[in-house]
Amino acid sequence: MFLNLSGIWIVKLDETDLKLLALMQEDCTLPLTEIAERIGSSKSVVGRRIQQLVDAGIIKSRVAVVDQEKVGLGITVFAHVKMKKHDSQSLESFADFMFRYPQVLECHTMMGDFDFLLKIIVPSVADYKDFFWESLSKAQGVQEVNSSICLVSSCVTTELPLSYINT
Repeated sequence: MFLNLSGIWIVKLDETDLKLLALMQEDCTLPLTEIAERIGSSKSVVGRRIQQLVDAGIIKSRVAVVDQEKVGLGITVFAHVKMKKHDSQSLESFADFMFRYPQVLECHTMMGDFDFLLKIIVPSVADYKDFFWESLSKAQGVQEVNSSICLVSSCVTTELPLSYINT
């Protein structure tokens, strides 16, 4: 079932959907038979539900979470970006521009002192320096960038807090 909240269509999930999503967030490689067993359903129902969740756009992709340090990408930078103009075209243009760079894992349009928060992952501080001088600081409309290098990531997850969803 779909609900329209302020122009956004949200799928109403039931208890089975939430159990299924919780398991898949933990390990999307589980066989259908094991998922079905754990949630108390049949393999065919689970397969159909997963396909419905994919078709509705709730399951966006099934991916491997890679340990960034073990592959040599040990530096995480959070950059707050302030733009010269705040019209929708300038903001959208900047976000589209940042999407071109694979080292920019996240680009969030913000309210407050800065317009964007970027999560950038690179092998070294020197690589961030190069990205900053050659790309980020030269992006059209950028007024100011305030960068912070992460020392330790204590709480990192890709799992959404499904317990907040009312069935």
